[in-house]
Amino acid sequence: MEDIEISKIDQELEINALRRVIGAYLDYSAAAVEDAQRWERSYSKLSPSHKAILPHLPKKYLQLRRCISKNAFFILNMLQVQGVEQILSSLIAYEPPFDMGYDGSWNNINSHDFETEQHEIENNDETLSRNLDSSNHSEAIDRPEYACSHAVANYPTESERMCWHEQDSNGHFLPSEAISNSVVTPSESQAIHGSSEDLQSGVESFQVGGHSDSLFRRVIHSNVPLADVDKVRCIVRNIVRDWAEEGKVERDQCYKPILEELQLAFPSRNGERPPTCLVPGAGLARLACEISRLGFMTQGNEFSYYMLICSSFILNHTQAPMEWAIHPWIHSNCNSRSDEDQLRPVRFPDLHPGSAGITDGFSMCAGDFVEVYSHPSQTEAWDAIVTCFFLDTAHNIAEYIEILSRVLKPGGVWINFGPLLYHFADAHSYSPEDEMSIELSLEDVKKIALHYGLKLKKEKIVETTYTANMLSMMQNRYFAAFWTMVKEK
Repeated sequence: MEDIEISKIDQELEINALRRVIGAYLDYSAAAVEDAQRWERSYSKLSPSHKAILPHLPKKYLQLRRCISKNAFFILNMLQVQGVEQILSSLIAYEPPFDMGYDGSWNNINSHDFETEQHEIENNDETLSRNLDSSNHSEAIDRPEYACSHAVANYPTESERMCWHEQDSNGHFLPSEAISNSVVTPSESQAIHGSSEDLQSGVESFQVGGHSDSLFRRVIHSNVPLADVDKVRCIVRNIVRDWAEEGKVERDQCYKPILEELQLAFPSRNGERPPTCLVPGAGLARLACEISRLGFMTQGNEFSYYMLICSSFILNHTQAPMEWAIHPWIHSNCNSRSDEDQLRPVRFPDLHPGSAGITDGFSMCAGDFVEVYSHPSQTEAWDAIVTCFFLDTAHNIAEYIEILSRVLKPGGVWINFGPLLYHFADAHSYSPEDEMSIELSLEDVKKIALHYGLKLKKEKIVETTYTANMLSMMQNRYFAAFWTMVKEK
């Protein structure tokens, strides 16, 4: 009976977490439009003489609204293909949403003509946050550029701690052990096409499945914390980092050294049994995909529903390179060299996962790293582990390193890249709980690794950015630790 009660509590926490995530995605448009309205109100307060100097600003705000509409179009398509109807039905029935696959039964979004919307708009006269939330608290700390936290936490419960690869013919995720390839081919993809001109910038007038608009808003689209919407904006910027040509600069800074080091450590990868590689904190999965393309059997691990929903869409439902366009830099007017820079579109994916040569056995595992990989079945299961902007997401970094050592095979390789901007360092300022946070120097981190049998082979400091706007007048840079360690036999 006690186990059943715990399970029900876990299910309730998971439902609440998923409700918050979907609600944040759906509230993106309304929150962005509120920003645009605030900017328009400020412009309206200018004197006539100052307005005369800046006559282009009303047109810019109109363009901003169109950019918001295009971003919202992508977000809603992403949610539609993931099966929001099923998720919503689960929420209404108060059952855990185990299956997030799209079965094709979600009704089309009702929308009015885009030209009508733009006519209405024309008739109307970046502080980034790094967020860590659990079932009962959230954080909004001023951390420019690093605000797109590389592990936005949502504390999934047992029903979320599952591995998924591709989807079956009904769009349902399959467990990792049931299949050999996680990327749906273009002909199998169920991605939904159309133009952003078919969608309004808000999310106020559509229905999901058979549920009325009022019920939909009551269940999902209400009381969305602004900090949660900020996470959606972070996801948009993470798309640029992982899946756009514009993100290649950061990927070359962070991912390229890792990939080169893996190739040196495992020069032969074409045998009957390819080497295995685990990527905790995989985010939107580009690094894990690139490792798989090198010939590794790769598993990415991610904790965040925000990341998992988006990465699943990109991996399983994009049909062609540069299929989608977003406007990632529209949410702040600060540090722009020009309006064109701020409003510019970014197309993705620059690499189509379905035709990228990903190795059989690629998978993504949803769940908390400590809970998933502490399982006895994971002991000495991996030839290589890659951590990129991950170590500082720990409450207890010593526990992370202990588990990393335990799951690595003797002679296995651990490659790390990232700073030590500990995510829970300021938890006392936002959480009523006494959150544990062990914040160690780089020297102490290496001492712990040595204690657990991880011998340092290579080490250097690499300068990089994280989800940076490369055309911005402000660039926050990290001097990240990059090392290769080998587990002693």
